[in-house]
Amino acid sequence: MSLERAVMAFAGTMVLLSLALTYFFSPWWMLFTAFIGVNLIQSSFTGFCPAAKVMRALGVGRDAAPGCHFR
Repeated sequence: MSLERAVMAFAGTMVLLSLALTYFFSPWWMLFTAFIGVNLIQSSFTGFCPAAKVMRALGVGRDAAPGCHFR
């Protein structure tokens, strides 16, 4: 799996998790959803994504073929 796909999968999972936590436990978990959204927006402008940095350090995306990001 490429790093880009791993980051998108992680972001989607976190959004769904935060929505489930909001529904089952407390509306305050919407702040977590907002944090994820703000992080996605800032990374689109700056190119800096903390999740990608962590995943890269853990070795995610090393097995993906170069240039095959979204196939």
